[in-house]
Amino acid sequence: MSKSDRFWLGGAVFLLMAGCISTTTGRTGPNADRSDAAQLNYELGARYYKMGNYERSRDRLLYSIELEPKRAIAHSTLALAYEQLGKLRLAGLSYEKAIRVAPRNFDVLNIYAVFLCRQSRFSDAEGYFDRALRAPENDNTEIMLTNAGVCMTQKPDLAKAESFFRRALDIRPNYGEALLQMCLLKHSQGDDLNARAFLQRYLNRNPPSAPVLYLGLQIEANLGDERARTDYSNRILREYPASAEARHILGSG
Repeated sequence: MSKSDRFWLGGAVFLLMAGCISTTTGRTGPNADRSDAAQLNYELGARYYKMGNYERSRDRLLYSIELEPKRAIAHSTLALAYEQLGKLRLAGLSYEKAIRVAPRNFDVLNIYAVFLCRQSRFSDAEGYFDRALRAPENDNTEIMLTNAGVCMTQKPDLAKAESFFRRALDIRPNYGEALLQMCLLKHSQGDDLNARAFLQRYLNRNPPSAPVLYLGLQIEANLGDERARTDYSNRILREYPASAEARHILGSG
């Protein structure tokens, strides 16, 4: 899985999980008890998903939906669990149920768009990203624009991808994932001067990782700046000595 794929899924899951843990109080009666039980099982399912225990996650989420069928986020999280279990048909059905239950929920629309893009259904994915972005209460538009941009790089439609990334940066100029995606895009196009500029903006605001530093090494090698390339190499060896990137540096001499 590429760095783009890791961000793309991670960002979508973050949006779903951000509001998953809550406490319900002050309600009485059998309907309230049923709703509370549905919420509890959803929260447990979400936790199991984060822990990587996808079968238990699925079971808890199915029970949550049985108790409260219109809980859209339970359907979406169940779809994620089905994806991890390799049940793509069931994942698609769960996403579609979530959309039917909450057709204007921008988080649900975003995660379904991500799923569609992973299935190479790019036009359908773009339509759902557009629906999510048009939701007036959406306060995560820079994340969804970046997701849409990554989707377009997979199509590939690099001009449209760049447009999405730049729109994300217009909203939040220091948004790290959009900066990194622009760096990757420019590097892939052979425009390493601009790739360097986006990477420097990223590193000014975000902690590095071994893959990000190795990307810098590659950019500087292409630009012929041996001193900067060596600085990146030494930093990887110093800060991430057990990384695959460090092993590659050592193996290549």
